[in-house]
Amino acid sequence: MYRFFQLGAAGVQMATRFVTTHECDASEKFKQTYLDAGKDDMVIIKSPVGMPGRAIRNKFLDEVKEGQRKPFECPYCCLKTCDVENSPYCITLALTNAQKGNLSNGFAFAGANAYRATKIISVKELIETIKEEYKAAAQ
Repeated sequence: MYRFFQLGAAGVQMATRFVTTHECDASEKFKQTYLDAGKDDMVIIKSPVGMPGRAIRNKFLDEVKEGQRKPFECPYCCLKTCDVENSPYCITLALTNAQKGNLSNGFAFAGANAYRATKIISVKELIETIKEEYKAAAQ
């Protein structure tokens, strides 16, 4: 964060670091996915809408990579850029399932450093940690 401010950024966007907080409304199983992830579990995938994304590798993604379609039809057809006929899965279903803790039918998108999460903490503790990290980088 400090480096980007030094380069002229007016702000930063953070999401991954807040997943492993008590206040995050994702299921405990979803949060545990972050805690259990290792550096090698962070993978770039191509989503059904054609955009790349970083996710935590799991059995669902392995099966999709092997050519399995999950599900065989999309119940929503919600995104114009989604190729429903050829998509290996419905991204809306996969993300909703994952958020609810059903990771056998979904996966977790995550930032590159998601594997660095080691415990569930409060947002207050996280903000204090971020402030300390910023101060250390500025020295």
